[in-house]
Amino acid sequence: MKLILATSNRHKVDEILKIWGTVPFEVLTLEDYPDLPPVVEDGNTFRENALKKAREVARKTGLITVSDDSGIEVDGLGGRPGIHSARYAGAGARDEDNNQKLIRELQGIPMDSPKRRGRFRCVAALADPLGFETTVEGVIEGEILDSPKGENGFGYDPLFLVPIKGKTTAELTPPEKNAISHRAQAFRKIKEIILERIAKSI
Repeated sequence: MKLILATSNRHKVDEILKIWGTVPFEVLTLEDYPDLPPVVEDGNTFRENALKKAREVARKTGLITVSDDSGIEVDGLGGRPGIHSARYAGAGARDEDNNQKLIRELQGIPMDSPKRRGRFRCVAALADPLGFETTVEGVIEGEILDSPKGENGFGYDPLFLVPIKGKTTAELTPPEKNAISHRAQAFRKIKEIILERIAKSI
């Protein structure tokens, strides 16, 4: 069986494959379908965007598709960047640009302020060409630092402190991060759903 991860983000693909480990299906990505037009993520929630991506790619390829939408929500910013996390500093923004904008917006707010509390949220969606759809969610709570720490991970990982670990998600090793992260939570749940559907089809 073949399954598509509806992303061309190599960091994300590598992370998901490590989270999943050995699976009884072949995993493809959007890099295997360069002619597919990009899906416009115009939803108002992570769930809407993830489901739209999975639904459209499944319809166009005829294969089971898994996608996700994820980002960081900061209490002191009313939940921003939220669904705009990847493009927070503008179209084509690099991770560093987004991080610097977030630092500027929280400048002057004490580190012990509840306004620096936030969370990483990930919604993973599964859709198949026959019309089956479902979504799952993963969340990890933390605090937003005023300067980056750590060299691992990507996105906002250098600014996201996990209090129970005393480290940012960029300071955690990949196994440590994949044991607790929002994406790991969501993709373990979606893996179980996929395996259940495979078992029912045998």
